[in-house]
Formats: sequence, C-alpha cells, structure tokens
Amino acid sequence: MNAPLATDDTADGSKRTWLIASACAGVAGGLAGAVPFVASFAPSEKAKAAGAAVEADISALQPGFKMTVEWRGKPVWIVRRTPEQLASLAKHDDLLADPFSERRPADQAPDYARNATRSIKPEYLVAVGICTHLGCSPSDKFKSGPQPSLPDDWPGGFFCPCHGSTFDLAGRVYKNKPAPDNLQIPPHVYLSDTRLLIGDDKKA
Repeated sequence: MNAPLATDDTADGSKRTWLIASACAGVAGGLAGAVPFVASFAPSEKAKAAGAAVEADISALQPGFKMTVEWRGKPVWIVRRTPEQLASLAKHDDLLADPFSERRPADQAPDYARNATRSIKPEYLVAVGICTHLGCSPSDKFKSGPQPSLPDDWPGGFFCPCHGSTFDLAGRVYKNKPAPDNLQIPPHVYLSDTRLLIGDDKKA
C-alpha cells in the first residue's frame, strides 16, 4: 500500500522549517565570519608595543661608547660622551648648519634639548640614528683627526656614507651637506641615574 502523499499544508510547513533553519545557519556563519573581520581592525599587541615608550638601562654604558635601542621601529642611539668630547662641541659652532636646533625645533628636538649638547644631561646624547636626508643610518666616527672622507680637523661624530652628510657628537649637521636637519632627539626622561625612558617625557 502506497504511503499517502503530503498535503499542501505539510509541504509548506516543511519548506518554512527548511528556510528558517537555513537563514539561522547563514546568520550564525555570518556572525562567526564577522568577528575575526572586525577584530582585525583592533591594533595588535605588536602594533601597540611599536608606539609605546621603551626603557633603557644605561648602567653599563662606558664613556666614549654607544648603545642602541629600538623605539617605534627606529634605532635610538645613546652615547655617553667623554669630557674631551663634550669640550670639543663648543669649538665648531660656526661650521654647523643649526647649532642650537632653532630652524625647526618642533621636528628636531624638545625644548630641553635645544642647547649646545642637545641633551638633558650633557654627558649623554639620545638621538634617532637616521640621517635626515634620505633615511640612511650614519656610521660612528668617534675618533678625531684625519680619516677617509672626513676633514683633517674632524672632532668626532657621525658620517653618513650614502651621500656624505656629517654630524657632530651632538647630532648637529655640518653646513653644505645633503642632510637638511640635525638628527632627531626623541622625547625622553631619566627615571633614575641609570634608567632612561624613551618616547615619553611627561616627567621631564
């Protein structure tokens, strides 16, 4: 005996049930897909860290040497200058393009670094190690005196081999060089005699 055929009402009910189930599954799938999509707009932990201030321990940094830390993907140099290096800074102001960072101070240095040493503490230079010409990284040329590609009266500083820009040990660019500005001084503050915070100067 054949089974009775479904009535129109039964068929319509089945169709409605199927449509509702399909719609619910679609909504659930859409929400599941939307969560990762929306979450992708939130900054990652790495991105947050890239803009955060970084702390540096300078307790082991000896006079005449440099250490490098990364802040916002940039190398930041911390140079502990010797008394002789500090004394040399005042002897060549006339050779520099902007000895006191007066041309574009907002771009180059905070107010507390607009001085001959471009620093909070004269002994330490804190500068972004990127040439202001085309973004190359200058080389250390701390030794004074004649050297290849440098003047005979070189007092010590930094030399960018890409296009020949030269900077003294305060990160100040010499006149008539491709680099238009001094090296950038990032916001920073001393948390103690041996701890430095780079990227935040609210306590300065």
